[in-house]
Amino acid sequence: MTRNNDSNGAPKGLVFNIQKFSLHDGPGIRTIVFLKGCPLACIWCSNPEGQSTAPELIYTSERCIGTEECDRCGVVCLERALTEDDEGKMCIDRSICDGCCDCAVVCPSRALEESGEWVGVDDVVRVVEEDDAFYARSGGGLTVSGGEPLAQGAFVQALLGAARSRGIDTAIETSGLCNWKTMRDVAPLTDRIFFDIKCLDPEKHERVTGVSNRKILQNFQRLRAEFPQVDVVVRTPVIPGVNDSEDDIRAIAEFVNDAGGASAYELLPYHAFGEAKYTKLGKHYPASHLEPPSEQRMKGLREIATLCDASCMGRAAS
Repeated sequence: MTRNNDSNGAPKGLVFNIQKFSLHDGPGIRTIVFLKGCPLACIWCSNPEGQSTAPELIYTSERCIGTEECDRCGVVCLERALTEDDEGKMCIDRSICDGCCDCAVVCPSRALEESGEWVGVDDVVRVVEEDDAFYARSGGGLTVSGGEPLAQGAFVQALLGAARSRGIDTAIETSGLCNWKTMRDVAPLTDRIFFDIKCLDPEKHERVTGVSNRKILQNFQRLRAEFPQVDVVVRTPVIPGVNDSEDDIRAIAEFVNDAGGASAYELLPYHAFGEAKYTKLGKHYPASHLEPPSEQRMKGLREIATLCDASCMGRAAS
């Protein structure tokens, strides 16, 4: 038996957050399950704790009581990766930390926390079902996000299947970068797919995400061809200097139309809300030089996307 399977061989998932009462990422009130692991490394990523395929240590220095009052973490760290800084608080030498997260277990102030826990499908479904009444009233349900949820394809398939069997509306958010078989198996189990298309230029895409967009675009084309009945919403995060020109947005819109259309095309303005998470993970934030696009800029780009929407929805419905 491996770590990511239960005693019966059923898949387990590495989850880093379950967010309740979300009003985004699907209709109604939703519970969003965030899974770890992503093959992309987008420079603007707002969930950097979702990139790694293993649990990670998060450190919030403001919560640290200080070594004079508490040294529990230092005692249990066999690698001696925890030392005292100039303010009498703990600091982490990430170069020798082995990621065991034993220090997080003994930290009384939760300055140290483990991001990522292996959980079973039934465990997640129980949490999701706690808000059944809200789903029924609002038309909400479960959305699986990440990271890249399809990097844990077997778990997502089992989770969506279990939710569907209980009458819960399902959705996934995906970058589209996965094996086609995984997407093919998951598509019939979801009521809608939020599919990110970040950039059509392959060189630019690889420069800002670390990977080619070839597989992503192929998967979108196959998804629309083989599952035309699935509700697909295309999303583009608008990143200044990357894909914020009218030509960029128009090119994506034309690609979507040629592939069979979509239910809608949404533009999401860049924000730096996730920057603090990089510090907590001991990482550099690669998009610190970026500024959010202006309202005027977004308005102009959304006008193009709105024109596309009419065309996209027409194609998708035909």
